[in-house]
Amino acid sequence: MSLNDELSERAGVFVAVGRGEAGYRAFRPRPLPPEPGLSLGGGLLGLFGRATAAVGRLDGVSARLRHPDAFLWTYVRKEAVLSSQIEGTQSSLTDLLLHESSQAPGVPTDDVQEVSSYVRAMMTGLDLLRTRLPLSLRLIREIHAELVRGTRGADKTPGEFRRSQNWIGGSRPGNARYVPPPPEEMLPALDNLEKFLHDPDVPPLIKAGLAHAQFETIHPFLDGNGRVGRLLITMILIHEQVLSAPMLYMSLHFKRHHQEYYERLQRIRTHGDWEGWMDYFLDGVATVAVGATATIDRLDALLVEHRALLAGRSGSIYQAAAAQSNLEVFDAVCRRLAVTATQVASETGISATTARRVLKEMEARGMLREVSGRTRGQVFLYQPFVDLLDDGL
Repeated sequence: MSLNDELSERAGVFVAVGRGEAGYRAFRPRPLPPEPGLSLGGGLLGLFGRATAAVGRLDGVSARLRHPDAFLWTYVRKEAVLSSQIEGTQSSLTDLLLHESSQAPGVPTDDVQEVSSYVRAMMTGLDLLRTRLPLSLRLIREIHAELVRGTRGADKTPGEFRRSQNWIGGSRPGNARYVPPPPEEMLPALDNLEKFLHDPDVPPLIKAGLAHAQFETIHPFLDGNGRVGRLLITMILIHEQVLSAPMLYMSLHFKRHHQEYYERLQRIRTHGDWEGWMDYFLDGVATVAVGATATIDRLDALLVEHRALLAGRSGSIYQAAAAQSNLEVFDAVCRRLAVTATQVASETGISATTARRVLKEMEARGMLREVSGRTRGQVFLYQPFVDLLDDGL
């Protein structure tokens, strides 16, 4: 066997399944890590260092936030919107915020429900990871169950690995663009992936990149594999304590360069090109981490500016009480981004009349935008904050 043949089968081999017109070629992946090991030449080592440093800065900045819950809440939703857009949903961040505030979004409800389910799946996964489940196949199944339950994929066995053949592209396995391993070969591949997730000798960013690609190659569910695979990146980085919170929205890179994303994954299978994939992945990590850090700085500055404006002068008892009400309303807005006066009153304990007064004052100052067009039950969106988050959406 020549070196080229050896490298072409480095990630696995295509095997014949069935005969005649019903026959097709499915991929049988080799275990991770790749053999021979990753070559760190050609700038890959430098890219790994740049990505590691960028993620470290991002985590450092996020740890110093004055409103950490607000940032976590919004960054999770940005990743959810981006990841779902890759799968073809039309929902925007504003649509999701309106949906979560029990308001009508501007796109079909099914689209927004899928994005909302992604948020639920991520938060469920993080909670389970931090409390009672290790990074494992069981955790992956729990995430999948939350992701597809109540959505258009709800009939695709939520939380269960597939028991039938699936494929990507085409009308059947015989004319598909890619056919993952058959069910009987899928389970051993998943067992190996689970072992690899706990390999102490593989750096976390390398592990996340290799594991994501291997998961997409195995394609163990009937629906939702892309979204679960992107969630797996977050789970690995949190588990490995590279990130203390899910502030790295990798779906932005995958969406911006989606054609290259699919081509790089396929070249792993056809050419054993793990280096090409890791070059693409680490470049995305570095780019997104730098962008997320800059966005956090701008958002934090915006919050400081607006908070100072609402605090105002408090020389008298009346002024102090008014300033306190302003800040309570502002904090409620930061927690949800899209609110009504009734919601703010319920969350803060202040009167609906006071909440409405402060919201209208914030609207007059350009902090909020009324988005319902109604005179009663008006919905106010924290538009400047959403605008800064909307990069890539």
